[in-house]
Amino acid sequence: MNPQNDPTGGAAPSEPVDIAIYGATGFVGGLTARHLAEHAPPGLRIALAGRSEAKLAATRAGLPAAAREWPLIVADSADRAATDRLASAARVVLTTVGPYAKYGSRLVESCARAGTHYADLTGEVLFVRDTIDRCHGVAESTGARIVHSCGYDSIPSDLGVWLAHTAAAADDAGGLTEVRTVATMRGGVSGGTIDSLRGHIDAVRADPAQRRLAADPHTLSPDRSAEPTPSQPSDAGRPARLDDGTWTAPFVMASHNTRIVRRSNALLGHAYGAGLRYGELQGCGKGPAGALAAAGITGGLGALVGAFMVPAVRPLLDRALPSPGAGPSERTRERGWFRMDVRARTESGRRYRVTVAGPGDPGYAATAVMLGESGIALATGGAALPGRAGSLTPATAMGDVLVDRLRAAGHTYRVAPG
Repeated sequence: MNPQNDPTGGAAPSEPVDIAIYGATGFVGGLTARHLAEHAPPGLRIALAGRSEAKLAATRAGLPAAAREWPLIVADSADRAATDRLASAARVVLTTVGPYAKYGSRLVESCARAGTHYADLTGEVLFVRDTIDRCHGVAESTGARIVHSCGYDSIPSDLGVWLAHTAAAADDAGGLTEVRTVATMRGGVSGGTIDSLRGHIDAVRADPAQRRLAADPHTLSPDRSAEPTPSQPSDAGRPARLDDGTWTAPFVMASHNTRIVRRSNALLGHAYGAGLRYGELQGCGKGPAGALAAAGITGGLGALVGAFMVPAVRPLLDRALPSPGAGPSERTRERGWFRMDVRARTESGRRYRVTVAGPGDPGYAATAVMLGESGIALATGGAALPGRAGSLTPATAMGDVLVDRLRAAGHTYRVAPG
């Protein structure tokens, strides 16, 4: 379908808008739209996009007054002609429609061909690898920045390591060698994340080649054979205690975030450090309580993944876990927070600690801020953005422009000697 005249009589844009939010009627899409309505620079032209014009109109009616004249764009992700028209109708497309392996491929292709910048919230490493293979060259030729993982997956991790590298380079401290990020947070796991995990498990169970690809620590590398550090920290280790007494467990997002960070390093010619070994952990506190929490989280994650692999248990999990498009109450979202403590060591022995933190449930409220600010950065950054195109990462596509925008939005990005 072409962009439609909306039910309130406002015409769809005759020229491309600056940002189109695809999936605006969903939970995180609606939060992203609200953030943009409240914080976008004056004059930035924004549209809501999705499959149902009636639902889009209802979503718009519930947004702040700044959004009341936003045009509506009707498009179905399964219709290539529709995704082509959506890509042509915007300079930047933000999409919250996942699982991305199921719903996202056509839109990435359309944006790459049209030269339209694209950002999503995927934590699906196999989807990212597939779009790199099919769209990177096309996007380079058209000038499109295809930027995956612009939410809690994986902006805090990617920008945190970017800042550690920037500080080390400014001090002539040598490349990064050992970097660990310790994540702590209050908040729930989104239904979309659960659905993506379900799809990932199904894919690797069905295809040994996909299983090997997912397990490769450099699976997102632009040239796997050129990677200087084939050995990387495990994403699924045992409970352990850090030097400062903090107990840790495996971090549920590590298997995706670490590969985004390693792709950033590779796209920059291994500027972070040819010997970079990067891992992520979940902080669980100190003392006996921390040890018990680490053991519980480790066992719980193993049990969840194991349960997903048993078909008879799936219906029980589906009823117990959040469903796609659903989300927590406003009070729960507001009480949430996240903190990523990036601990970096360099070739010269210098140490740095980067703190990335923010208010709001990380999977919903904070993610909506990150995606919305990514859209503004891509739409308005201009010559201040890194001069590259193709299938990129948050750090390599937006770098300090996004860091500055997120700081202004209330998130913490702080570098200190470690």
